[in-house]
Amino acid sequence: MAASFLFSQFVGGLTTAMFLFLIASGLSLVFGVMRVVNFAHGTFYMLGAYLAWQAVQWLSPTGENFWPAALLAALGIAVLGAVVERLLLRHLYGREELYQLLFTYALVLILGDAAKFIWGTGQLSVTRPPVLAASLHLFGAEVPLYNLFIMILGPLIALGGWLVLNRSGAGRLVRAASYDREMLDALGANVGTIYTGMFVVSAFLAGLSGALVTPIESVVPGMDVEIIVQAFIVVVIGGLGSFWGTFWGSVIYGQVLSFGILIFPGFSLFSVFALMAVILIIRPWGLFGRPIR
Repeated sequence: MAASFLFSQFVGGLTTAMFLFLIASGLSLVFGVMRVVNFAHGTFYMLGAYLAWQAVQWLSPTGENFWPAALLAALGIAVLGAVVERLLLRHLYGREELYQLLFTYALVLILGDAAKFIWGTGQLSVTRPPVLAASLHLFGAEVPLYNLFIMILGPLIALGGWLVLNRSGAGRLVRAASYDREMLDALGANVGTIYTGMFVVSAFLAGLSGALVTPIESVVPGMDVEIIVQAFIVVVIGGLGSFWGTFWGSVIYGQVLSFGILIFPGFSLFSVFALMAVILIIRPWGLFGRPIR
């Protein structure tokens, strides 16, 4: 098998991995700090894609203003996340996790129908930004510059997130809230503000990933359900609540899926689920997670 073909598969798997990391990192952060399994996270991703498409139509349908449109979409989803957390989700923190799961699933149904009402059920697409429309020849394979940009963006966000969580005062408060929020609240910290901030950051990452996927995937209803399943697999492999676990879980998922197609063409998804099952048996808390007491 040609080395250029294998490298092309590797690049494809890495691109998928970095998209998954962008969305799964927000999902993992919310669980790690707030202990909320946000099933609506995939819907924030979908709405980010729709808002990016809408902003591109308003600013420039040819794609020259794609970056401002992507930023506007991510900020719009961040605002939506703040509204959801402050007005609705906050009232469920003291209740069983089942209530939170049912609530976020209800959001999936409500926001999904709202998206169909506003944008219809047809496929929508966005052209790649002109500056990244070309391809680069590497190791005998053609690598689109846009894919290369995504592969670089993922590690940069991972490094930036790690620095914020481990080298800043805000990051120390976030880590303290994940360990013992009652004690942090007793010490005078505003835990409610920390929760809102984390949920807003999570929604921003979901909206940004949805906006960035529009140049390479069609925007369609139901894309939220597909991506949330993949994101949950990633965080289960890496470990719920572990930031770097989410990163490496995404890389593992992308490469297993990409090369699984070569080995088991009709069972590529089976290979990913089989890997997840093995990890759950050996380490139920994931590769980089910690047991929940």
